[in-house]
Amino acid sequence: MNHPSRTLTRELRELEMNKIIIRKPHAEGFAAMEYEVQEYCHSFEPVISAMIEWGKQHRKVI
Repeated sequence: MNHPSRTLTRELRELEMNKIIIRKPHAEGFAAMEYEVQEYCHSFEPVISAMIEWGKQHRKVI
C-alpha cells in the first residue's frame, strides 16, 4: 500500500506534467510548495459541471 503523502506527491507531479497545475516554492522559503491551476485547467469546467449535475440527479442511488 502506498503512503498517502507519496500518492499525493505523485498525483501532483502528474497534474503538473499534464499542464493542469503549476508548482511554485512557498513564498516564505519553506520546503513546502504552492500550486495554482493553469489556464488549460479551465477547459475541464464543462466536464466537471456535468459530473456535478449527474451526482445531484443520482444522489439517492449513490
